[in-house]
Amino acid sequence: MADEESQPAATHNSPRTWLITSALSPLAVRLIRQLLSHGDYVIACLPPHEIDHEQRSAEFRELIGECKSTRKDREGWKHRIRGIRCDGNMSSCLSAVAEAVTVFGRIDILLCCRSEAVVGTVEELSTNLHTQSLVRQQFEAMFFSQVNFIKATLPVLRRQHTGHIIALTSTCGHLGTPGLSMFSAATWGLEGYCDSLAYEVAPFNIKVTIVQPNMEIQSLTNRLVFAPQMPAYVDAYPTAPNVRDILVNVLNSDPETAIPEVPDEVATPSTPGSMSLEPELGRGEIVSRYPKLPTHALDKLVSETVHALIAVGGHENPPSRHLVGAEAALAVKEKLKTVTEEMEDFVDASLAVDIFESELKEEAKRAKKTGDKSPQATGSSQGPSGGCEEPR
Repeated sequence: MADEESQPAATHNSPRTWLITSALSPLAVRLIRQLLSHGDYVIACLPPHEIDHEQRSAEFRELIGECKSTRKDREGWKHRIRGIRCDGNMSSCLSAVAEAVTVFGRIDILLCCRSEAVVGTVEELSTNLHTQSLVRQQFEAMFFSQVNFIKATLPVLRRQHTGHIIALTSTCGHLGTPGLSMFSAATWGLEGYCDSLAYEVAPFNIKVTIVQPNMEIQSLTNRLVFAPQMPAYVDAYPTAPNVRDILVNVLNSDPETAIPEVPDEVATPSTPGSMSLEPELGRGEIVSRYPKLPTHALDKLVSETVHALIAVGGHENPPSRHLVGAEAALAVKEKLKTVTEEMEDFVDASLAVDIFESELKEEAKRAKKTGDKSPQATGSSQGPSGGCEEPR
């Protein structure tokens, strides 16, 4: 048993101990392979429903076979990885953390990366008790299980007076997506939790980072659960990509993961003529699938995110948020630009409720009169989203 107190603090370039909350995704397997080659130690948490799923666990089992092999480039790997069944409830998380400390002496990085996407509009997820349960399932998988891991790990990180918590989310933490309402909600929830957590644990030298790759990174490497589609939402978004159709097309590219077709006679969109207050029934059954992509496609899909996690993990001064890839960065930048522009357009309404006279309020009035909202015209150096001084 390693002595926790005697272990020197790991640096960014020295071997570190990672606890990965869900280690069976293609992204996690590729990350673990890189970590072991670097000399790091890995506690790989294995959700029981996934490790018992032949397709889902195949890559991880292959990795374990490599670790046990006599290959020179895999020497020592089997001694630096420990797989633990853990379903994300509090008791199993506490057990996993205790075993990590017993086996490797410490935890340097907690990677919260469990994900699954429930596909369905808000209305489609409220048609009956079965679809309503998918909402809870979404939050159990992506929010509550990860919060349990964080709570179980914090006492260890505080005693060490060092550690790094990474939440692997997606751009859905900034961008609401039609058809992924609960996936977006769970993502925003975990990110809000981590933002607050970062302030709370800073005095203990514990860092918190949110890593946001494109939505596809998480959705195409984890389980997809489809609620039955209501006829009213068939072709409801003619000018925007339909997330359901995109994901179904990916699954249908492989016969083993293809989604059953819904008969044409029940596929006709409904009309607004009915005044019934009862929820409209969806078409088909609840279906879940793990996407099955070619190995080369998976390698390309997750490579940037794997690189980002290795670069950020355990860094002495990591970012609070890290966007992975140009496409993700541009999408979020565009969203923030829209938020800023709307705030400018309605600044009068925002300031109208302020009972105190402030410099910002006077500046807004002057800018309104001149029709120029630039910082030069208002005398402000803080820009359109600058802060407001406290009233004296």
